[in-house]
Amino acid sequence: MMTIADLKNWFSKHRSEIKEEYFRFLRFASISADPAYRDRCEHCAQWLAEFMRQGGLQTELISTPGLPLVYAEDLSAGPQTPTLLLYGHYDVQPIDPAELWISPPFEPTERNGSVYARGAVDDKGQILYAIFAVLCWKKMGRSLPVNVKFCIEGEEESHSTGLFQMLEILGKKMRADYLLVVDFDQFDRDMPAVSLGGRGLVSLEVTLIGSHTDLHSGLYGGVAYNPNRALVELLAKLWDAEGRVQVPGFYDDVVDVPEKERSMFACRYGKEDYAKACGIEAFGGEKGRTLHEANCFRPTLELNGISGGYTGAGMKTVIPAAAQAKISCRLVPHQNPETIGRSIAQFLRQNAVPGMKIEVVQHEGDSAFRGERTSKLTQAIAKASSEVAGVECRYILSGASIPIVPELVKATGAQMVGMGYGLIDDEIHAPNEHFDMHRFEQGFLTVGRALALL
Repeated sequence: MMTIADLKNWFSKHRSEIKEEYFRFLRFASISADPAYRDRCEHCAQWLAEFMRQGGLQTELISTPGLPLVYAEDLSAGPQTPTLLLYGHYDVQPIDPAELWISPPFEPTERNGSVYARGAVDDKGQILYAIFAVLCWKKMGRSLPVNVKFCIEGEEESHSTGLFQMLEILGKKMRADYLLVVDFDQFDRDMPAVSLGGRGLVSLEVTLIGSHTDLHSGLYGGVAYNPNRALVELLAKLWDAEGRVQVPGFYDDVVDVPEKERSMFACRYGKEDYAKACGIEAFGGEKGRTLHEANCFRPTLELNGISGGYTGAGMKTVIPAAAQAKISCRLVPHQNPETIGRSIAQFLRQNAVPGMKIEVVQHEGDSAFRGERTSKLTQAIAKASSEVAGVECRYILSGASIPIVPELVKATGAQMVGMGYGLIDDEIHAPNEHFDMHRFEQGFLTVGRALALL
């Protein structure tokens, strides 16, 4: 039986080597959203596949219509033993705004015990500690107690396009009893957590067009209806004064979760935490709902970007030809992303200023997902993380989305559980993303110990 002490001793002996490989992984500018970085994404995948192969795993680099998938397995436990599939991603978010980084985003730098780099926590740091946890068993000459598979994709940050299209082909190859998604947060700095679900997602882009070209705001002021004005008026109609979305049918399939069920999941943050970590002083959501409800059990509609006209230095007095907005919704179980997106598109078209041309593009959506609290993997991760931290772990839900997870569950037949050691102030998706080596080690210990408990 692999103990926490065994794992700690191995990590301590190999700490320098682990950090060296971690930094090497972080140096790849694997930005999946930008085609200009495709070659760097591919080089990152090649390096990762070779690293896992040298560690003793049977590894493949699988081509997809998008970026390559790193697949690895060790099935030495035998066909009568359960199989664990670990999911993560090697791609990262863009670095913008680049000028706000204190140190170069792809040159990992350690400051005050934390490693600063894009992908430090999301998700290179987290999936790498899971890889090391499996390799540790092999390097110590221990037989893995379960079969292990890895699915590490390169497009999670850009809707998992390639993996989505390959799931029908790869589903049998990746069949598993359990799916561990290593891309979540802990409860707080001292307390671990098991994540048992996330929200779904649907997004749209809307453009209002008022003229063929930008117009002089003096010559045409009072004549042309300004698309910027028309857009903000239209967008303002999406909510009422109580913060409820006004799109017909938006809440039709939303189940009002009773307090007893909500209390099974811990609430991680209060207003003071958000204010301290992020500087948030104005809070949204539906009036009368707690932050816990708003972030985990209720759907949202958010404006992710608005543009139109001149926004550079100084003034340029124009009435813009067009104005655009990007909209996303986080959805809860039972809501259909496609239906919600169509309803929003119809609402926007019906409420646009007459005479203003409107274009709405709806992007493919993803459903919310939930794991089972009673599953053997859930209990193994909970016990392992509690042993590592010395305190009982909490069960949580994430307000965020991992689009591929519900499809992976369907394709593989696995029971899903999420884990991770991210924190609210890790600057994920922002400049100066960071992750400390203490939490990296905790993740390593949790996965390594959970294998023994399955």
